Amino acid sequence: MSEFERTFVMLKPDAIARGLIGEIISRIEKKGLRITALKLLQVSRELAEKQYAVHKGKAFFEPLIEYITSGPSLPMIVEGKSAVQAVRTIIGKTNSLEASPGTIRGDFGMTLERNVIHAADSVENAKMEMAVYFTEEEVCKYPRSDEKWLYE
Repeated sequence: MSEFERTFVMLKPDAIARGLIGEIISRIEKKGLRITALKLLQVSRELAEKQYAVHKGKAFFEPLIEYITSGPSLPMIVEGKSAVQAVRTIIGKTNSLEASPGTIRGDFGMTLERNVIHAADSVENAKMEMAVYFTEEEVCKYPRSDEKWLYE
């Protein structure tokens, strides 16, 4: 399992409020990715500011913090070969109106600001974001029974 990459994914408050948890997790798992940590929580301002520290000072920072703290979110760690790229592909472009049909944002989002899901854009950012929400002890290690059919 060590050759697999880890990435950070978070279902945002609009996804939770709209009852999309099962559908989105299903898409991630159907792709062949493994969810190794997950928790439903009300994101505090402190956690939100740590997660989005790279955007501090930008015009959208305050609205983003208000949005992500407005209701429960579902942070998770997802694992697989090329996990960052695989997740970014299935979630679609950040602006939901530009995201392709069949992607999570393309199917469930209507705007840039309310796009139901966040995913790290690099391995480095994934590591930083995972550390905000999870300890290594919270990450489960297990094989998928279908991995021999997913990877060469």
